[in-house]
Amino acid sequence: MSGSKKNIKKFRGEVARLDREQLNRHRSAVFWLTGLSGSGKSTIAHKVEKNLFDSGRRAYVFDGDNVRHGLCSDLSFSPTARTENVRRIAEVAKLFVENGTICICAFISPLEKDREQVREIVGEQDFYEIHVTCPLSVCEERDVKGYYKLAREGKIKNYTGISAPYETPENPDLVLNTDNVPLPDSARELFDFICEKTFCSCKECSE
Repeated sequence: MSGSKKNIKKFRGEVARLDREQLNRHRSAVFWLTGLSGSGKSTIAHKVEKNLFDSGRRAYVFDGDNVRHGLCSDLSFSPTARTENVRRIAEVAKLFVENGTICICAFISPLEKDREQVREIVGEQDFYEIHVTCPLSVCEERDVKGYYKLAREGKIKNYTGISAPYETPENPDLVLNTDNVPLPDSARELFDFICEKTFCSCKECSE
């Protein structure tokens, strides 16, 4: 593999990232939502995506379950496979950033080393870590997908919070507490944060 890479060179087209950002009238970046299953990551991400779209922003959500139906359908949930799952998403998100897109990535991504790998791939200046925090007991009560019940019964192995660890971010760029704050309010907080970081000039942000 290393030998074949020597014969591969990156090709730069005539349209640069800055050109796309100027056309879009906003910066592109990756907003990485990490947290337990049931914490509200996907709900918040898709709500914010819709708000950004309605205000004329170019945005896209990368969702954990959706990605595993295609790009990462060959991966298991072993620690090694989960690291590879996150790595692949980071590489794709980086391409979307080059395309001028605001990327909202909703992944449990339980390990600090995996999230740091995303930061390295995407680039420090384009990566924002969002911790969607909620107590395990509350996430289990919600159990929207029924996964916690199956994990407790031993039918799902390596399940974060039950049989696999979750490492809380030490210095996230934003914390959304969905135990005490309603999801619509958390979505609004993230929307405002994204607008600030991407220099959004949409009407909704200026009100």
